[in-house]
Amino acid sequence: MHNMLKKTGLILFGALIGVMLSLNFSAIANKEVLHPLPVEELRAFTQVFGRIKSDYVEHVEDKKLITEAINGMLVGLDPHSAYLDKDDYKELQIGTQGEFGGLGIQVTMEDGLVKVISPIEDTPAFRAGIQTGDLIVKLDSKAVKGMTLAEAIKLMRGKPKTPLTITIIREGETEPLLFTLVRDIIKIKSVRSKLVEPGYGYIRISQFQENTGENLAEIIRELFAETEIPMEGLVLDLRNDPGGLLNGAVAVSAAFLPKDALVVYTEGRTEEAKMNLHANPRFYLRGTRNDYMEGLPAGIKTVPMITLVNGGSASASEIVAGALQDHDRSVVMGSQTFGKGSVQTILPLSGETAIKLTTALYYTPNGVSIQAKGITPDIIDESDDDDLRRLREADLSRHLSNGSKTEEADKKPSKKIKPESESKSSDDEKEEETHAAPIEFGSSDDLLLAKAMGYLKGDTPWPEMNKDKADN
Repeated sequence: MHNMLKKTGLILFGALIGVMLSLNFSAIANKEVLHPLPVEELRAFTQVFGRIKSDYVEHVEDKKLITEAINGMLVGLDPHSAYLDKDDYKELQIGTQGEFGGLGIQVTMEDGLVKVISPIEDTPAFRAGIQTGDLIVKLDSKAVKGMTLAEAIKLMRGKPKTPLTITIIREGETEPLLFTLVRDIIKIKSVRSKLVEPGYGYIRISQFQENTGENLAEIIRELFAETEIPMEGLVLDLRNDPGGLLNGAVAVSAAFLPKDALVVYTEGRTEEAKMNLHANPRFYLRGTRNDYMEGLPAGIKTVPMITLVNGGSASASEIVAGALQDHDRSVVMGSQTFGKGSVQTILPLSGETAIKLTTALYYTPNGVSIQAKGITPDIIDESDDDDLRRLREADLSRHLSNGSKTEEADKKPSKKIKPESESKSSDDEKEEETHAAPIEFGSSDDLLLAKAMGYLKGDTPWPEMNKDKADN
């Protein structure tokens, strides 16, 4: 038995070395090999594989062991790298198209549990009162501990009109909370708008999808045509926008910035990972000759603007906010953003699978890293949501450094301005706010939007450092 196990291990070791060599050479084709393969570590891997095959209490298929090993390699890198099996790869493609069956929750994995980043507006989770920071510990009768994030998401998605009971641990509650939600078709309308009043427009982007740029261009034209007087102010709302496609972020930025202005640049180890993306159709168009941003109303480049953000604004939404802020095109208002400033590249593999691999970091036009820091608003106002307890990139285990001198320096209190009118609430009031139903962004109950309108209309004096931006 021992000899058979040894032979099996040697055969597997040889096969694994061959595969690793093949992968190594294909990944660095025409490049210098920087490091030899770690032979001792690979030998340890085959020994563990052999022991599981011979001694584990139950029989385990080779495919499962190898898949879990690949998962472990990627999950151990950072919170965003992952292996995508056939189903996961298909789910990713569905997500960028903006429609799927599920509950409507943006989640991440923290300490083996699923943690809610934010519920999506007008979905079963939002209507039931699921809150930012909630920890999901059970899905029906299945404990989440030990699942991968992809496995948990699979259980939450499903056929519309089917129920799912989720058990949640919430800060401030002594007992777990049970919610029975009915899955629905989650149609994420990427862009919506309205005239708050004549001359003042409101645009909300909830996620950056394949058609976000084109939809935005159409809405801008409609807004400018709808107002009876020249557009005098515009609010761009990126709160709780988890990001999405990079070309969508470039397209949205291009709508408001001068042509060819730098939107974002990336830095990585390979030349392919180093990009400078500008407000130019060649950086945001995909498979079309028509530039949907061409011929937008001239006023969209100059109308006074406020961009609303919070701790749920991540990735692509942070790119847009950072670009508009660095070019002095818009005042940014709200609370510190999520800080997801890394680039994930989808690398297809055989068998309709892929890996999602972090390959670079984003930098704003002024050279500021978004990673684990986020965008600091010009006007800090945390009254619109529960940002004081919101999960951010820097809270995730294995998060990447932002590349600055120290992350602690980035966490120092901001020198940017809080409105003088903002008052501190008592502990009782904070507890009550924690359990309040989520507000609908853009509604009459949206206090941050009302404050932004006050600045744009001149009813509230601009903070001293932002007067020149208000006059743009």
